Amino acid sequence: MAGAALLGAQLSARMGVSPMRIAKSESPLALGWAPELEAARPALSELAQAIERVLRAGRSPLTTMGRCACALATLPVVARNFPDARIVWLDAHADSNTPATTVTGYLGGLVLTGAAGLWHTGLGGGLSLSNVVLVGARDIDPAERVLIEAGAPQLVAPGANLAARLQAAVGDSPVYVHIDCDVLDPGIVPTEYTVAGGLSLADLRSACATLARNEVIGVEVAELEATGKVSEDIACATKLLDALQPLLDALSRSHGNARTRGIRVP
Repeated sequence: MAGAALLGAQLSARMGVSPMRIAKSESPLALGWAPELEAARPALSELAQAIERVLRAGRSPLTTMGRCACALATLPVVARNFPDARIVWLDAHADSNTPATTVTGYLGGLVLTGAAGLWHTGLGGGLSLSNVVLVGARDIDPAERVLIEAGAPQLVAPGANLAARLQAAVGDSPVYVHIDCDVLDPGIVPTEYTVAGGLSLADLRSACATLARNEVIGVEVAELEATGKVSEDIACATKLLDALQPLLDALSRSHGNARTRGIRVP
């Protein structure tokens, strides 16, 4: 959560926008997906309403969030307003389990299926998994693999020609981009869940440059940790944002060149 605040402050300065803070930081419950979702629902509902207002105003949401689970609020709103958009999910994990298939009970691993209405979140559904493009996923559970092999969501695995494969997957569709920092190779930036074989910063920037050729509806960044060493934390945030810069530039051109509105979530 401190990483989200740090990144929000750095984005605010870089983009020249004032952040809107949604809800407040709370201590982790570590009780499993159901009680955690129930406790977070008021804040997530507030986030969904904020994203709705931004999109309806023709603006582009730029969001930092502590956990990927916050996307349970954002994705249904994006899908409702832009039903043909591609949700580009850069993450080491597929986040496509359901309460019936999850082994860990981790809420962040249920996001895409929840937003698609495969289980009831209380925050809406409507996302088509066929519009989801997983980028960089490599820690994939068996039930998630079944969905991917059926083609929904699509997988753009790490490796050579990633940008070209990503371009083929998104075509000329509008894109809404989610970045979990664990999509990067471990050690590049601090994040809690690490998986070997990830993207380099150059890979990430190349992917962002590819996506920036399309209409960029919005961007959300999750799972950056703050270590408490201020100079090191700022350096990590800076190199991450440098890699994301093509998307940040594209936001100012999206939606009729409307001014970007920054949103920061604890």
